[in-house]
Amino acid sequence: MAPAAVTPGSAPSLSSGPLVGDVVRLEPLAPEHVPDLYEAAGAGTTPFEAAADAGTTPFASVPAPDAVEAYVMGSLRRRNSGSYAPFAQIEAATGRAVGHTAYLTPRWMPDGRLYAVEIGSSWLSPAVRGTAINPAAKLLLMTQAFEDWGVVRLDIKTDARNEVARRAIAGTGARFEGVLHAWQPSLAPGEEGRTRDTAMFCVTAGDWPRVKDLLKEKVNRRLAVH
Repeated sequence: MAPAAVTPGSAPSLSSGPLVGDVVRLEPLAPEHVPDLYEAAGAGTTPFEAAADAGTTPFASVPAPDAVEAYVMGSLRRRNSGSYAPFAQIEAATGRAVGHTAYLTPRWMPDGRLYAVEIGSSWLSPAVRGTAINPAAKLLLMTQAFEDWGVVRLDIKTDARNEVARRAIAGTGARFEGVLHAWQPSLAPGEEGRTRDTAMFCVTAGDWPRVKDLLKEKVNRRLAVH
């Protein structure tokens, strides 16, 4: 599937249809996903408890349950920009939305070909952390990016202080490239208007065969446990 519909004289636009696997299905985000995502974000807990259950840190961008509807609407508005393609992560076994992820930050050649994209805005319900869902979702996203779209680079980044996320990203096989100082606005509570340092990771087309094998192994290993 092409990543964009390009009209002569117009800017290319990032888009994606559903991505379907045996473990997880990535559906283009829609308002209908809000009830499940409300539960996935930790409904019935305090924001602190929800973050603790999710294994996140204050530097993660997991929405509080009462902010999920606004979060989804914000993701849909960003999709209209043509540079953001959000998904609900659907657990195949239950059919329930258990998290969010997205393609973003597309970079295009002058002729309109997509050559690089980022995976981000990713979070999962505490109930499915440590299962095969995360590596299976990354496998779907990366397979489309490298094998269908033909990108030569894929970015994954996080707040440099978020050691949980940094370990998880490194576990996908992505290469750590360094820390970009004062790179972007902080998403941490209480840090509105401040910048953050960003830990940058990448997977290149040359890395992809190794990373693909690693993700497949991780999916199979976790399926054997859960």
